[in-house]
Amino acid sequence: MDVNKMIEKAKVWLQPPFDKSTQQEIQELITANSNDLSDRFYKDMEFGTGGMRGIMGVGTNRINKYTLGRATQGLANYLKKSFPAKELKVAIAYDCRHNSDTFAKVVADVFSANNIKVFLFEDLRPTPELSFAVRHLNCDAGIVLTASHNPPEYNGYKVYWNDGGQIVPPEDAAIINEVNRLDFNDINFNANQQLIEHVGKEIDKAFIDACVKNGTFNTSNKGELKIVFTSLHGTSIVSIPDALKKAGFSNVHIVKEQEKPDGDFPTVTSPNPEEPEALKMAIDLADKIDADIVIGTDPDCDRLGIAVRDLNGQMKLLNGNQTMSVMTNYLIKQWYQEGKLNGKQFVGSTIVSTNLVSDIAKSYNVETKIGLTGFKWIAKMIRDFEHQEFIGGGEESFGYMVGDFVRDKDAVTATLLACEIAIDAKNNSSSFYRELLNIYEKHSFYKEHLISIVKKGADGASAIKQMMVDLRKNPIQEIDGSKVDYLFDYQNSTKQHVRTGKSETIDIPTSNVLIYQTEDGTRVAARPSGTEPKIKFYFSVNLPLDGIPNAVTVEKLLDQKIERIIKELKLS
Repeated sequence: MDVNKMIEKAKVWLQPPFDKSTQQEIQELITANSNDLSDRFYKDMEFGTGGMRGIMGVGTNRINKYTLGRATQGLANYLKKSFPAKELKVAIAYDCRHNSDTFAKVVADVFSANNIKVFLFEDLRPTPELSFAVRHLNCDAGIVLTASHNPPEYNGYKVYWNDGGQIVPPEDAAIINEVNRLDFNDINFNANQQLIEHVGKEIDKAFIDACVKNGTFNTSNKGELKIVFTSLHGTSIVSIPDALKKAGFSNVHIVKEQEKPDGDFPTVTSPNPEEPEALKMAIDLADKIDADIVIGTDPDCDRLGIAVRDLNGQMKLLNGNQTMSVMTNYLIKQWYQEGKLNGKQFVGSTIVSTNLVSDIAKSYNVETKIGLTGFKWIAKMIRDFEHQEFIGGGEESFGYMVGDFVRDKDAVTATLLACEIAIDAKNNSSSFYRELLNIYEKHSFYKEHLISIVKKGADGASAIKQMMVDLRKNPIQEIDGSKVDYLFDYQNSTKQHVRTGKSETIDIPTSNVLIYQTEDGTRVAARPSGTEPKIKFYFSVNLPLDGIPNAVTVEKLLDQKIERIIKELKLS
């Protein structure tokens, strides 16, 4: 955007409806000719794969009272158009981040000002509980104020539809159109307090009861499993300890230094259970007390990281693909043993997640449906295929969903399931990790890796766009000595057989993702993030595992292969 146009855009914020403190901050930025002004105004905050997420502050490209108010006004307008004869209801939850409670009240005020009934949680709650509450309270939509595992300066706004899943086509585009039509003067902030009802304990009980029902299978000796749990200063502390207790897992040790919700996340560099550093304190405690399993969740309690003991008794942090493979295998096996499989069941996964899940499901004659990255697409599968039964689903980014009572990734129920698997294995002289190796031995040893390249600001967005353009114009022909067999271009909805040039249509909504698949089963995917200033590269390689004693050797070979590919693609 031209500098003069950007300044003119900023000057709009120097008058009502923007409050005096906002006007003063904008004027100071303009007077100082701040470089920060460009990033605050070069675009409007947009909905991505995880909703609207960004740095808090003044400006159109920031999370603040006005950008949230505009989004909420647009959503309110869309709800009224969609359900003109209905008494509308929404549920609102928020996490531990700075200003989340204040922002939640702003959102509640705007909805109520538009004559929409609001159920506002009395205090912070996990994101999956909001998804549950939307259906439990028969709401038309839901909002959670969260920035997931992003740094402390971030916050966000996730929109859920009446099925409890995040918004998907056609609702998402239609809501965005409503929002884009609005000027900030169109926001109605004049709350009707009579339409705002605070909720909490009753929903908590119903949610935890449902988690226990779906995440446990009456396995004995639950008190024998020694668990270390950390909430990483997030919302899970209000749900997971109670859920574990109700399920019968009594031997739970909480990392006290990380127990209190805190938007600064003072003990970690990043409150992301995907990062080994985030679980270091929990693993140290596990080694001190000889625990069987470590579980850590992100701030809004939808992702979980799991560490278990390997064959040498050392704590090993599993990646999201490994966890979802073990969980999927266990769930399908339970359905099989209970005689509930009849060919009408399915599991859900995503285009950048491991193919091992499909191999597992196929061995039980269960279908795997593959969607775009993001749990909203798995929730959409449940809505679109109501004649089939959903067993469970996951994605590589440390998320899993058990059953369909929650329509988003759910670290509460997934924690119960992980512990159920661990104690069941322990009862049978096995372990969580050995169960993973059994799966590898039966199917193949899959190893995945992820690289994220951060490119901030307008220049960064342009650089990421150019990287994808280059990958399309000059497609890779060979990866680590194996010829590329297929090129999946989800932006153009094509699957191209590279050697023959033949192409077929991919029946998945379009997304800016490229996946290369070679003759030896290697997969490399490139995907710009929908919510963060980064481009992600996903790697998946596999080899047969001929006996569990060979697992260490095979894993080393796979790690070396991934390292060669990264170097070959000049991504290191």
